[in-house]
Amino acid sequence: MKADVESPCTGCGACCAHFRVSFYWGEADDHPDGTVPAALTERISPFLVAMRGTLSEPPRCVALQGEVGGEVGCAIYAQRSSSCRELLPGEDKCVRARQRHGLPPLTDAQIGKLSVDHDARGRAGTHSDSAP
Repeated sequence: MKADVESPCTGCGACCAHFRVSFYWGEADDHPDGTVPAALTERISPFLVAMRGTLSEPPRCVALQGEVGGEVGCAIYAQRSSSCRELLPGEDKCVRARQRHGLPPLTDAQIGKLSVDHDARGRAGTHSDSAP
């Protein structure tokens, strides 16, 4: 579950247990170019699917491993959807999800470490690109 860069996401998981994780159906692996396991999704419209568990109340993605606020990971991290890749630590959605689960917002130092890693490696060391 751990990445080469310690991401605050590996000690959180709030976004995975707060939002509906929906995305274009072509991202699912029943499409030739898709990667997200279709068996873990459910259709919500002719063009959109959602990760199982995220349409429930309270939502919790079926791929989330561990307990929110503790050590967590994603069972399909390498195959996750664009909606997961695009959510960045510290952005408004992150803050709202953490707040719902009683977690404080990320500090500038936590977010700054990710930015430094991005500059040093030429790739993002964030929720978007480093494995939890």
